[in-house]
Parts: sequence; structure tokens; C-alpha cells
Amino acid sequence: MASRSAFILFCVLFLATEGTLASVFSSRLIHRFSDEGRASIKTPSSSESLPEKQSLAYYRLLAKSDFRRQRMNLGAKFQSLVPSEGSKTISSGNDFGWLHYTWIDIGTPSVSFLVALDTGSDLLWIPCNCVQCAPLTSTYYSSLATKDLNEYNPSSSSSSKVFLCSHKLCGSASDCDSPKEQCTYTVKYLSGNTSSSGLLVEDILHLTYNTNNRLMNGSSSVKARVVVGCGKKQSGDYLDGVAPDGLMGLGPAEISVPSFLSKAGLMRNSFSLCFDEEDSGRIYFGDMGPSIQQSAPFLQLENNSGYIVGVEACCIGNSCLKQTSFTTFIDSGQSFTYLPEEIYRKVALEIDRHINATSKSFEGVSWEYCYESSVEPKVPAIKLKFSHNNTFVIHKPLFVFQQSQGLVQFCLPISPSEQEGIGSIGQNYMRGYRMVFDRENMKLGWSPSKCQEDKTEPPQASPGSTSSPYPLPTEEQQSRGHAVSPAIAGKTPSKTPSSSSSSKSSCIFSSMMRLFNSLLLLHWVVSLM
Repeated sequence: MASRSAFILFCVLFLATEGTLASVFSSRLIHRFSDEGRASIKTPSSSESLPEKQSLAYYRLLAKSDFRRQRMNLGAKFQSLVPSEGSKTISSGNDFGWLHYTWIDIGTPSVSFLVALDTGSDLLWIPCNCVQCAPLTSTYYSSLATKDLNEYNPSSSSSSKVFLCSHKLCGSASDCDSPKEQCTYTVKYLSGNTSSSGLLVEDILHLTYNTNNRLMNGSSSVKARVVVGCGKKQSGDYLDGVAPDGLMGLGPAEISVPSFLSKAGLMRNSFSLCFDEEDSGRIYFGDMGPSIQQSAPFLQLENNSGYIVGVEACCIGNSCLKQTSFTTFIDSGQSFTYLPEEIYRKVALEIDRHINATSKSFEGVSWEYCYESSVEPKVPAIKLKFSHNNTFVIHKPLFVFQQSQGLVQFCLPISPSEQEGIGSIGQNYMRGYRMVFDRENMKLGWSPSKCQEDKTEPPQASPGSTSSPYPLPTEEQQSRGHAVSPAIAGKTPSKTPSSSSSSKSSCIFSSMMRLFNSLLLLHWVVSLM
């Protein structure tokens, strides 16, 4: 009897367990071009547009749909954007403060501006309704040939909008008498007494998708809404040849151009700058860099906005100097390089030890270590060591600026930093590199480059016309860490936590009911024995 009861118990529990494990949900699949699918989506406009099954037109439509899906799945992931006038950047040496510039187009109709590229600040500003601005005529700048610089007038652009104090990105909201007032701005820079101030407006920045350094056709143009500083009053260096036609801040803050482009889903949250040895270069929005690049994580320091990395050691050639770790900005708006006082002294003395030339001071040159020689000396490279054995190599640490009567004059273009404990790697030591500011993964990437044939992983096909202006990201989008890329936005949303929990609860309840019924059956069988 006992063995019989055990056998019955085993069978009942087996059936109950099998029923629990075999619980599945099913649904019929219907192909979109099947007869049933055609009937379900048939409308007066579409009833005649679907081809006959197995016809040539049928397979063409399937292939076209697959191509469109592949292009959609690429989304912003493999797209790089460049200014509508091209990716090229230029530097005119001392004429424009040794910075790199690029032409951008703003407004409707579009107006061109030659803006400095600055990773150390955030706002894009241009001379506008000037009260105090730098000269804009070409005759004032020897490198401009006959092309005058432009002044922006928001009232002349049909796409401009007033940027109100009520917006979360208005940094001067506390000074406004009413949230409906136009937001003002004042940006002060590290250079002595240098600033820009005026009003904020919203307008269109004209861009285009880039493929292998060749601009795509007109259908690939992008009109992105960004915040622009209407710079009425400039001071300091901005009146003396530096950024006379404006400056594009590329920093990490939400008001910068890369932030607007990524939050609008136009690109991956990254960009690159490339500087070659011939005073030109490239800028790509959305560039994540090559897989072979070296990298270092960005650091976040309190009260400091910018791209900051941690250097573990400074080496001269193969000799690493003791106690030379420091944090530093990577700042394309800084012409030259600055190191913390103690680090600066160690590096300068070690470089000086390798130079067999006469020390000399030059009028108007503030660098401490300058020389004159019959030939340019060869000195070891400066190597900055980062975590995981990543190394940034400065192959040409000296700056040769003049030859006089057969003598070469040169300096070590490094100065002690005015910020205690923090350095700043300037544009002069970024030459020969493609510098990737990967904000998505919070890291700096770099790889050697001639800035001509960089493959920025562009889209495999034209993304289609984007002639309608993209709206400025809403405040909800501004609060998100990343934009929703087109590939993600086109998919069916995943279930919410509440619906997922509900579904799990339903499955658990069903399983418990099966087990409860099985136990009732077991009780009835035992009672009969």
C-alpha cells in the first residue's frame, strides 16, 4: 500500500511540475505582405501599392525595406557631422593668437563666421550688434585675404528666437526681473581681463554628414538648433586679434554645441579635433575614434568645468621623473602648455640638460628656457604616462620661432601654471594627433594622424534629408544623460517595470494554482485508499 501511495504521489507531482514548466504564451505571426497582413492594413491609399507575392517588385520592396532598416539601425552611432563649409580647421599663427579656427554658418539666411575652437569653455558666441568688438575688416588681418569677417544680427535671421530667463540653461536667471526677459551672459576667460558678454539667442547651426572626408550631397544637410551668444561686448585678448569673429565652446556643459547635437540624437556624444604640423586640421562631431587609439578617463573636479585627465608620471625619453603625477586640462583654446610649478621645474631642467646651446632671452617672449644655436638640437620626447600603460608622446617639445643671421632661436614652450596643482595641455602639444573627446564613455582618446585620411566611421548611406530644423532639446531632454538615438527611438519600447512585475505575478499565481489543484487531487486519492 505504501509503495502504491508513493507511486501515485510521484505521478501527481510530476504532472503538476510538467504543467508548471510547460506554461507558455503564444501568438500568431503574420507577414506584412501575406494575404492576411494585406487585409489588416488595407487602406484606400495603400491597397494598390503592395506587390504580388514572388514577383520582382515584391523582392525589390523587401530589399528596400531591409536597406532602410539597416540604415535606421546605424542611427547616430556611425554618423559624423561637420560644419556645412567642411571639417577643415586653420591656424594663422600669431595673427589669430595661435589658435585653430573653422568656418561655421548660422541663421536663415546663413551667415559665415570664423570661430576659434575651444575645449576649455562651453558657449558658442559671435560678434553681434556690436558695442565693443574686434575689427572685422579683412585689411586688419593679413591672413584673411579679401574676405571680411561678419557680424550677427538676430533680427535679420528668420530662424532666431529669444532665449528666455525661464530656461534652465540661463545662467543669469537670478539677475532677471522677469522669467520672460531675454537671458544675458558674461563669460570670463583665464587670459587676463578677457571676456565676452551680451544676450543669448536660439538659432540654427548648419552642418552636414561626412563620408571619408568628402561632403555628402545637399540632402544630407542638418539644421540643428543651438544656443548662441550674441556678443555685444568683448574685452582683453578678444580685442587684440584672438577670436575676432567668435568662439565655439566645446566643453562638457549642457549649453555647448556637442551637448545640443548629441541630446537631439544627431550624433554619438563625442567629437574629435585633429591638428597637423602645417597649421591645419579637422573637426568631426560624433567621432568615437579608431579602435587602436590610446585613452585616459576623464576626471571630475569640483568647481572645474572642462576635460581633465590624470597624469601618473612625466618622462623625458625613457627616464621617468619621480613625483611628477598631476591633473591637467586638455584645452584646445590654450595656445601653449602649462604645468604645475614643481612638475614644470623638473621637466624644464631635464630638457635643459639635453640642450647644448646658449641660453638667451628674447623681447616679448615670456618663456624661461630659450636658446640660440647654429643648429636646432635634438632632444628626447616628453612622455606623459597614464593608467593601463597608455602614453601620450610629445615628439617635438621645442618651439623654433626664428632664424637670425644663421642662428636658430628656440624655446621650451611650457610655463608654470597659475592654478595650483593643475596643468593645461595646449594645442601646441596636440599636433600630429587625432584627439577624441569621448563624452559618452567619459574618456580622452588619441592616435597619431596626418588629419587628412581619418576614417570617422560615417554612415553607410545618406541619412536622407534633414532640411527641417531640429528643435532645441526640451528641458526633459536636457536632464537626460544621453540622447535617444534614431535606432532606439524607432523600436518598440520595452515593458515598463510595472507591466513586467504584473506579468511575473500572473505566471507565479498560475503555477501556484496548478500546484494547489494537484494537492487537492492527491488528497482525494489518498482518502480512497
